[in-house]
Amino acid sequence: MDFDQLLVRFFGTDDLSTLTPEQVVAGLDRLRLQFGMERDAERRFTLWCLMYMVGAAPEPEDAFQDEDDRESAREFMDMADSEMDDDEDD
Repeated sequence: MDFDQLLVRFFGTDDLSTLTPEQVVAGLDRLRLQFGMERDAERRFTLWCLMYMVGAAPEPEDAFQDEDDRESAREFMDMADSEMDDDEDD
């Protein structure tokens, strides 16, 4: 799944800065609903990553039953946070 395509799917745009607060809430509602209904582990993880990137992800312990998935989520969090820190230093 492509990040920009996911943004368009759930928010109707790949530029979240163009959205009203109501549109953001509606997109997050759609994203959370799909995450809750998704049964494919890889797609579910991808949706969780998108939620993390937009600041709306549940804690890995709440989101995933499988310990390997929880560990992967923690590694993604560390990697994403490290990238954001690097961007702030530039």
